[in-house]
Amino acid sequence: MEKTQSSVRSNSSLLSSETNPVEANELSGDRKATESSQQTLRFDAPCASPSRYRVAMIRQKFRFDGGGERIVSRMKSILEKQGHEVSLITRKWQESSDSVICCDPPKYTRVLRESLFAKQALQAAAYHKFDLVQSHERIPGCSVFRAGDGVHASWLEQRSRTLNWFSRQSIAISSYHRYVLQAEKELFEHPRLRAVICNSRMVQQEISDRFSIDPTKLKLIYNGVDTDLFHPDLKKHRSVIRQQLNIPESAPLFLFVGSGFERKGVHRLLRAIQKVPDAYAVVVGRDKSMKRTNRLARDLGIADRVRLVGAQNEVGPYYGAADAFVLPTLYDPFPNSVMEAMASGLAVITSTKCGGAELIQNGENGFVCDALDLAGLVEAMQQLSSKQSAEQMGLNARNTIEPYTLKAMNDQLIALYHELLSKPQHV
Repeated sequence: MEKTQSSVRSNSSLLSSETNPVEANELSGDRKATESSQQTLRFDAPCASPSRYRVAMIRQKFRFDGGGERIVSRMKSILEKQGHEVSLITRKWQESSDSVICCDPPKYTRVLRESLFAKQALQAAAYHKFDLVQSHERIPGCSVFRAGDGVHASWLEQRSRTLNWFSRQSIAISSYHRYVLQAEKELFEHPRLRAVICNSRMVQQEISDRFSIDPTKLKLIYNGVDTDLFHPDLKKHRSVIRQQLNIPESAPLFLFVGSGFERKGVHRLLRAIQKVPDAYAVVVGRDKSMKRTNRLARDLGIADRVRLVGAQNEVGPYYGAADAFVLPTLYDPFPNSVMEAMASGLAVITSTKCGGAELIQNGENGFVCDALDLAGLVEAMQQLSSKQSAEQMGLNARNTIEPYTLKAMNDQLIALYHELLSKPQHV
């Protein structure tokens, strides 16, 4: 078999079923791996017994504080608790681990690096004869794909709505976007693909509409939320957080949580806040456009009513301090933040192209409007500026989300893995 440019690094505790990704990030810091990315893979893997299978999970970049990475860790934990052996295939890892395989091709161009990683990841999976290969990247030839990023073609359609003609043409001729669109098509139409895990009906329907794929392969499994950690009891933090941020106790407070400000609509939130007197906005998250966002708040004359607090290790207290949650995103398959907000007893305002909208009923537990409908967003925020309305819809939101627990997600994943592993198929 062709040799791969890969290295194996190790600290199995970092990806164990008990590891908190955020805590692991704090422990590991920014340390770089010291082993070369040019070593040839050598891995003497045991043969799987009838009750113990070997599973590979592919995630190109692994950020310990990322939502997608938390899902990978949870899926790994589920499989390990069922007695299976799970390995992660990724580009880089902080320290060496027997359960991590690194494929780190050189970055001559973005397209070349993406394509080489896909090729090397599948070569590594074949070399080790895994019984099941689950990818969280668009890699044709995997057996299971989790469509956590949705459909790239759908995202580009939504993004084009905010761009001028020149920017739209740049996307149309972009070699990177052409590569992703082709990889996406080959992935969904590949004969080796056995299942696609969709975290919203929106994504499930988009895949079915756009690609030639057996609809029985599309498995709808919503993310779960820790309904004990995210709970209306978080309101005990309301006064403390508001005092820290110099926000009046009685002022309507709208919360945003996430990165990717352009896609998720932070600037649209600020323009809406300008039109809702006395309301405040708190933005939790890190983004490269922080300076531009601060400047927009000043230009709109609302800098005194906007708080950009950056990334937070503990976001719960901010849910507790808020009156409602706002995510006017252009496109989002199903953000965890929507579930966390609802579990914390907050009504949610989001957009039609957010998977979370599937749980929202207008005027009952929140509102749904088009991402670019500023008037609709303002109207929804004005209604939730009423303390009574916000509290009642927040209670309804909590009742809506209660069935969507981590256990419910785990049970569905266990059933899917049992079905797939009863008939293992090597790459």
